[in-house]
Amino acid sequence: MNYIALGDFKKAWVFRHKDLPIDDADLAQIKPMTAQRAAVLWSTMVSREQDHPDFFTPTDWAGKEDNWEEVVDWEGKWEEGEPLLPSEITEYLQWEDNTTVYFCLSRDHVIETQFGVFKRCWQNFMFLVDGSLLLGKKRDAAVQFLETGEAKLGKRPK
Repeated sequence: MNYIALGDFKKAWVFRHKDLPIDDADLAQIKPMTAQRAAVLWSTMVSREQDHPDFFTPTDWAGKEDNWEEVVDWEGKWEEGEPLLPSEITEYLQWEDNTTVYFCLSRDHVIETQFGVFKRCWQNFMFLVDGSLLLGKKRDAAVQFLETGEAKLGKRPK
């Protein structure tokens, strides 16, 4: 089993926030991974050494400044209640709505969904920002959402 029920995810409240309702079809596509599956994905796509973005070093691709090309603001749009993910991010990624994406909080916590769902529900996901990474399946573009209200746009090495 690769996923846990959304109701069993300890941070599921972000997807039930009364001011940011999510329709049932989108909720069904928000799939927290089991800790075991999350650890495999994290080790493969994020870091073999570090368990959380706070501990990235230049030996991790995400800790290497050369892998980040641009920094944009997400918090301003979030505070304005912008319903869709900021255009600077979507234009950089150029992903189709059906692209499988992984919102990586830590080695034990990864959420899988579709990019279209993430774009519509991005405000809910931002409650989980703590250096969290948005990665696409078979894609090299990446976003790291920072608590400062900024997002780093860059590429994962192949």
